[in-house]
This record gives sequence, C-alpha cells and structure tokens, in this order.
Amino acid sequence: MHRLLERQIKRYIDEQATLPPAFENFIAAVNEAYFSADADRLMIERSLDLMSRELTEANADLRNELAERRRTEADLNKEKEEQRVLIKKLEDAYSLMLQSEKMASIGQLAAGVAHELNNPIGFVYSNLGTLEKYVQSTFRMIELYEKAEEAIPDQDVRRLLQTAKEELDIAFLKTDLSALMDESKDGITRVKVIVQNLKDFSHVGASDEWHFSDLRKGLDSTLSIVNNEIKYKAAVVKEYGDIPEVECLASQLNQVFMNLLVNAAHAIAERGTITIRTGQEADQVWVDIADTGHGIAPEHMQKIFDPFFTTKPVGKGTGLGLSLSYGIVQKHHGRMEVQSDVGKGTTFRVWLPVKQPQ
Repeated sequence: MHRLLERQIKRYIDEQATLPPAFENFIAAVNEAYFSADADRLMIERSLDLMSRELTEANADLRNELAERRRTEADLNKEKEEQRVLIKKLEDAYSLMLQSEKMASIGQLAAGVAHELNNPIGFVYSNLGTLEKYVQSTFRMIELYEKAEEAIPDQDVRRLLQTAKEELDIAFLKTDLSALMDESKDGITRVKVIVQNLKDFSHVGASDEWHFSDLRKGLDSTLSIVNNEIKYKAAVVKEYGDIPEVECLASQLNQVFMNLLVNAAHAIAERGTITIRTGQEADQVWVDIADTGHGIAPEHMQKIFDPFFTTKPVGKGTGLGLSLSYGIVQKHHGRMEVQSDVGKGTTFRVWLPVKQPQ
C-alpha cells in the first residue's frame, strides 16, 4: 500500500477493524491512483529536470554567444578605430611630406639663386674696383691738366677751358663720383651678404650627411632671409651665449628657426620685440626665440604641434610649420618646449644634443 494512503487509513480506521469488500476495492483503487500519480509526478519531474538542463545549457550558450558577439563587436570597433587613426596618420604624414618637400624645394631654389648670382656679382664687384682706379687716374690727369692750364699764354684758350670746367662742374663730379662709387660698392657688398646668407640658409654645397655647424651663424642667415617679415613688426635682440658647434642637418634646423621667427612676427599685432638667446647645459645646447606677442591660450597649448592646427585666419597659415619643426627637432634627438602668457608673449626653446647618439 502506498505510504500516504496507509498513513491516512491508520489515522481514521482501527487496524483490527474489518472493512467491507467494496471499501477495500475503493482503497485498492485509491492506492493504485497514488502509485500512478507518483509515476506521473516522477515522469514530470524528470521531464522538467531535462527541460531545465536544456534551458540552462541553452541560456549558457546564449550568454556565451552574446559575450562572443560583444567581443567581436569590440574587436571590430577597436580595429575600426585603429584604422581611422592609421588613415589620419597617413594623411597627416602625406601632407607633412608634401610640406617638407616644398621646404626642400625652397632651399634648393635659394641655393640655385645664390649660385647663379654669385658669378655676376663677382664680376660687378671686381669691375667696380677697376672702375674706381680708372676714375681716380682720370681725376689725377685732370688735376695735372689744371696745373698745366696756368702755363697757357693764350687768354682766350684759358677762358674757354674755364667755361668748360664750370659747365661740366668738375669739382662736383669729383665729389659725386667718389660718393657714387662708395654707394655702388656698399650696395654690391650687401648683395654679396644676401647671397651668402642664402647659401648659408640652404646650406648649399653640403650633402644630406650630418655635419658640425654653428647654430648662431644659421640664426643670422635665417634672420637675413626673413628680415622683410620681421622688420616692420619687431626689433630683434640677440643674446647669444657661447655654444659649441652642433652635429646636425643645418639646412633643416634653419627651417625650424625660420618657422619660429615668422610665427613670432605674426604673433605681434603692433610693434614688439623678438629676442634670440643661445646657451649650453652639459652636453646639450638650447636656442630660445621669444616674442612679445599675444601669447597662446591654455586650451591650445596641447595642440600647437599637431598637424594642421592653427589659430591664424584662413589663408594665413597651414598649421604645418610647428609640426614640421617638431619632427625635425625629434629627428635630431632633441625636444621643443614652449612657455606662453596670454597678452605677454611666447618663448619657444629648442634643445639639441651637441653630438648625435650612435
């Protein structure tokens, strides 16, 4: 008998009591129903357990699939972002390469112009020296004629010579020709200096190999090249300290100095001052280019070396000058620092090792 039915019968019917046959049949039927219910319950439990395990496994698979999908999406997003960054870097590198090639072309043009001008300038300078000697000889001869004039007995001839001297104004010609020769020699000397500065700026005659160079000489030649950009905006103060020659690509560093000097001039609205300093600390040298311009806003300080970043009006700048300069300085194993106060001015400092690491 089923244990549940047996327990209930014991509660209400004495064990010694005799039950009618019909009631016994009823109890037998109920007992069978209990056992059938147990079988059904066991089957349902097994079915539910199986379904539960299947649902658990399906849920775990779903969670794993969702997790894998999230990982895949994260990987795809990461790869997409890396590709975006790479494409941006490639675009920036391409633009920097074009700008660098443009700067190299300017250097080559400067070198070519300097070379083409050098020979005719030499001819003119030499000829001016010879012409000055001829003029001096001519004036000496005129002085001798003037002395001989006194020995001429014919008064008419002497009056004729005196009239000619007054019409030609020989005294003025002597003074003016001398001044003209001095001015011409000074002018051609200035042209020679400009040509030499062009050669120094472009470092004509030097290969792409590294050489030891005097940065102060490079600064002076660069100042001569950008003089027209600066002279109407600022007075230039040089405070050069003693520094050794630096192992470098001089023409590329001159491009850095040119960018910094032009930027300094552009930062000055009215009349200001650009101060250039040099110095040495241990095995490094530094170059400061400071201006009294409008300064750089704090929110822009972290971006000034980024390609294409510029605060200048449209058409006034590409935003590549400082980025190129930063790349050139890094190529020299150096670094660039900047300090700026809005409304007071900005100082860029370029640090360079005296000798390049092997």
